[in-house]
Amino acid sequence: MTGPEFGLPHAPEPPRGSVFLPMLLLSLAFVAWLGFQALQQWTDREQVAQALAGLEAPEQNATKLRASLDAVATQTSRMASEGNPNARLIVDELRKRGITINPNGATKAP
Repeated sequence: MTGPEFGLPHAPEPPRGSVFLPMLLLSLAFVAWLGFQALQQWTDREQVAQALAGLEAPEQNATKLRASLDAVATQTSRMASEGNPNARLIVDELRKRGITINPNGATKAP
């Protein structure tokens, strides 16, 4: 038993701290985390843009190659329909392998 009625001194009260400093540190940490995330997303975006730019030339080359292959296939199909036996053999072998030739030469975009 403590207190003035028994002649004993009061127990010291625990010091009360301010909430300001912990909240300030928490807020600063949160803002720093948001800044880091924004920077990370910005660099990722730049890397994706560079990767896409690097794919333009191969895509154009593939489109040109596809167009030339379609032209050869269309011409082979025309020759086969005109009675060329070698062209007919090529068209039949392609058909067996599941490759069809569009006689109009137009291709669908992937």
